[in-house]
Amino acid sequence: ADEAADGVAGEGKGRGALGQWRSVLGPMGKRIYVPTRGPEDWQRLLADPVKHWKAGYSARLLAECWEAADGWPPEVAAVLRSSPVAALTQVELVLAIPEFPVSLPPRGKASQSDLFALGKAADGQLVTMVVEGKADEPFGPTLAEWTVASTPGKTTRLQYLTRLLGLPDELPRDIRYQLLHRAASALILATRFNARYTLMLVHSFSSSRAWFEDYQAFVRLFDAKGTGFDQLQWLAYRNGITLYTGWVSGALQYPQ
Repeated sequence: ADEAADGVAGEGKGRGALGQWRSVLGPMGKRIYVPTRGPEDWQRLLADPVKHWKAGYSARLLAECWEAADGWPPEVAAVLRSSPVAALTQVELVLAIPEFPVSLPPRGKASQSDLFALGKAADGQLVTMVVEGKADEPFGPTLAEWTVASTPGKTTRLQYLTRLLGLPDELPRDIRYQLLHRAASALILATRFNARYTLMLVHSFSSSRAWFEDYQAFVRLFDAKGTGFDQLQWLAYRNGITLYTGWVSGALQYPQ
């Protein structure tokens, strides 16, 4: 799901049942969440609950995967254990919220994470995590495509994202915009929850690892060493928060 891909105009809002949510930092509607009873409870939160809820699609696979797990899904737990930081090898899952919006300056659509998770590391520090589910669908527009219709709002937003992430203002035009604002939302949430660690995970359900090369191109922006899959990768240290990323290989079917 990608709420921020369409541009920067109007007020940033959530969607579906969370449509009244406007920001994790600014004015918000109710802050009450109802526990899920199964994957079907995720469906109503989608932009198009019929179109996006199909067998083999990332939205449904992500819901089935996380609902079937007792805590972290096994593949996510394995990626956490791969961390060179001991505190992140044992992280307790505190809560997970599907379709979580994070507003971005100046105004416009929120960065809508498929899943937001809050954890507690072995050293007692909080961990925020945003999860982007992927099957065979791409990561949305490249920067070249997103800026075809350039506006002052888009210019301001892109500058905000690059500076928050510690990247140069001028980036390769083939970088996927979605990965930039999703990583930024991870840092914003870490600030909101006073977390020392934050992660942006791509939970892929593609047997061919479709679009992995786009993820690699994004990781290389940070001069990170190694861009493999199923391992936690350090990206940046920003304002007391360490940002990590990881490509998680999910299964194609989960218990119902």
